[in-house]
Amino acid sequence: MPLPVSRDDIRAAHARIRPYIRRTPVLSVPDGAFGHDGPVSLKLEFLQHAGTFKPRGAFNALLTAEIPPAGVAAASGGNHGVAVAYAARKLGVPARIFVPEISSPAKVEAIRRFGAEVVIGGQRYADALVACDVYVAATGALSIHAYDALPTIQGQGTVALEWEEDGPGLDTVLVAVGGGGLVAGIASYWAGRGIKVVGVEPEGSRALHASLEAGRAVDVTVESIAADSLGARNTGPLVYAIAREAVDHVALVTDAAIRDAQRTLWRDYRIAAEPGGAAALGALLGGAYRARSGERVGVLLCGANVELSKLAGAL
Repeated sequence: MPLPVSRDDIRAAHARIRPYIRRTPVLSVPDGAFGHDGPVSLKLEFLQHAGTFKPRGAFNALLTAEIPPAGVAAASGGNHGVAVAYAARKLGVPARIFVPEISSPAKVEAIRRFGAEVVIGGQRYADALVACDVYVAATGALSIHAYDALPTIQGQGTVALEWEEDGPGLDTVLVAVGGGGLVAGIASYWAGRGIKVVGVEPEGSRALHASLEAGRAVDVTVESIAADSLGARNTGPLVYAIAREAVDHVALVTDAAIRDAQRTLWRDYRIAAEPGGAAALGALLGGAYRARSGERVGVLLCGANVELSKLAGAL
């Protein structure tokens, strides 16, 4: 049975959004780095506009929809909201972003800096999503879902297209999972191509892992240092359906391993990664994913919207 998102869908999305995004670089790391005896390829997606991969999906959603007079709305732990605000400003569209109380002040400030209205309320992402849905129903604004929507997944999948062209020859890629739009897009692009796509979730925020175990999308509780970016309570049915067919498995990483990855990235590469952006590397460093000898591993570094004071504490 074909996946809901195809390689052609992702190619078309890339052609559509290319004028608005950065083609982020790939860094090839020599054998022996990160405790692995094979080569490691780092996709530096934290260099994307707005600090994460998310403008890819946001632009694709905005460029494939008719924008109503009320503009667009989005619920976000922070990064999706920053991306939607950025894309809306570039396209001249009004935006209102709903974020929970746990959102990083740096991300909230970035949303406002890009000209969107911010509504803060509720403890978690799920609470912001409810508030956003109420607003959309009342105003007719276009809702831009953070992960469980075809345009979002198609846009996020363009990361894999670039990676394939700029850093070919991978055996496995490690991809952090919040709601799962990124891993679903990447897995859709590489489905049937012999490249193993492994999702990485914090132990305390395992919506996709739990859903794959249950055989359906299920709710989970969320408690992790990466909760503001990897804190979805439920992946949604679309992400689950793609992951069930195209994601090899989900590795669970500890908060301590995520912190270690942040320290390693700063110490060795001067990369200031947020916890969610360092999670995939944490799986390799901490052994949640054990690569075989000589395996060509790709690690997606997906976000750098970090509170510098908190990073300093982690270091």
